[in-house]
Amino acid sequence: MNETLKRTLSGAVYVISLLASILFSTESFFILFGIFLIIAIYEFCNLIQVHKTFPILFGIVLYTTVTLVSHYNKITTNTINQVFNTDIEIAINIQQLDLVLLVIAMVVSLKCILFLFYDNIQKISTSSKYLYLLGYIILPFVFITKISFGINDYNPKIIIGLFILIWTNDTFAYIVGKSIGKNKLFEKISPKKTIEGFFGGIVFAVLAGYLISKYYIKAKPEFSEKSILIWTSIAVIVGIAGTVGDLIESKFKRIAGVKDSGSFMPGHGGILDRLDSVIFVAPIIFLFYQILNYVS
Repeated sequence: MNETLKRTLSGAVYVISLLASILFSTESFFILFGIFLIIAIYEFCNLIQVHKTFPILFGIVLYTTVTLVSHYNKITTNTINQVFNTDIEIAINIQQLDLVLLVIAMVVSLKCILFLFYDNIQKISTSSKYLYLLGYIILPFVFITKISFGINDYNPKIIIGLFILIWTNDTFAYIVGKSIGKNKLFEKISPKKTIEGFFGGIVFAVLAGYLISKYYIKAKPEFSEKSILIWTSIAVIVGIAGTVGDLIESKFKRIAGVKDSGSFMPGHGGILDRLDSVIFVAPIIFLFYQILNYVS
């Protein structure tokens, strides 16, 4: 099969599966990203050369427990409030758990950023491998499911909007970089990325954020300006953190001596190659939402 056709077909299957699962139901969304998590753990274990059984089992248990408890905790709270006509939340308090998981994810994210600048590292310690597995791979998938709820109920437009921003940033960073890019962004890790492409991706992502808030999210008039500010801010976060996430995965692949994280998607590589930006962005966006919720 022609390589371009293969790439197009696998990409189309990926996008259709992603959108269908997000739009169909909360459960289908959880299941698909649970499957993605298993594949991502498998691929990352291959990159860092650790046994796969325990990380996969641990990832499944943590992902399932946190997402289900979070989801059904919200359903239970809403049901009780409706029955008794009250706004009092009577449910399991998971805020402290969210805070602990978020701190772990952010600390590991910082460690990953520092990891980019360590020129002499060609071997990762065993403790660091499992720390990366937890904070860089497993927990971001947990936060992806949490982001879809925003500060209220499940809203597929939030997660779809996030993916649109990531795809827009990636696409236009490539187009702008290929067209006018001259200055390398991080040549020793990703020789093709340019500074011009980096800023071009952010500019178009911000434009996409504006359009999403204006025509897709369709906030109430009294919240429209706030919605625009929120989504353009998310676009900037996606442009910066998404690029860093891509570079981090490239660093792991460079150390492992491979071009792709796997072969799950013909013509595109592995799941990590497709989700490297979103898994690094997810904890930061979740933190952003928590700050918005606290301020409001």
